[in-house]
Amino acid sequence: MTFETWLALLAASTVFLIFPIGPTILLVITLGLSNGPRVAPVAASGVALGDFTAMTVSLAGLGAVMMASAEVFTLFKWVGAAYLVWLGIRTIQSAGGSMTQAEADGSRMSSYKIFRQCFAVTALNPKPIAFFIAFVPQFIDASAPLLPQFIAAVATFTCLAWLNAFFYGRLASRMQGVIRRPSIIAWFKRVSGSILIGMGLATLTLRRSSV
Repeated sequence: MTFETWLALLAASTVFLIFPIGPTILLVITLGLSNGPRVAPVAASGVALGDFTAMTVSLAGLGAVMMASAEVFTLFKWVGAAYLVWLGIRTIQSAGGSMTQAEADGSRMSSYKIFRQCFAVTALNPKPIAFFIAFVPQFIDASAPLLPQFIAAVATFTCLAWLNAFFYGRLASRMQGVIRRPSIIAWFKRVSGSILIGMGLATLTLRRSSV
């Protein structure tokens, strides 16, 4: 992979990560509003590991198997959709109590749970895996050794995913200091939870020929 090709990969990955805001970043924003500044590095690490897993699996061949096998793709799609719907329901349920009361009770989400949710939402989304299969080969030189190029692609995308999630996590935590009314936080949770459910249901419409 030449330096010019790597720059093109960097630019394309940045655009893909920033637009549009998907379930992963929506979750990071919701967690940042509810749990404060500590969310950013933890959530970003979960997102990065999820993207690393999805990208590695794709490049290792499982992604190609998913695209070739209707049964495997359908199973993966249902698991990812079910998790998004479940997470959306839990997010809506968490809007019942105020943030202030949750902090007073010491019931804010643990770092492990934040990391686990961000990892799962990212890794279980079949659309990025399908995207990686169609996206990464455009920047790979088949005449050159593949492993170094795969490593460069995975490392580049993973680092950008971490920075992107960290930015949104920090932005949301700063908004927490501005938006102090628990009712506004609860409203955002209900909206984001509903969107997560909608995204989960929309995932069921994905087809193997969608990329």
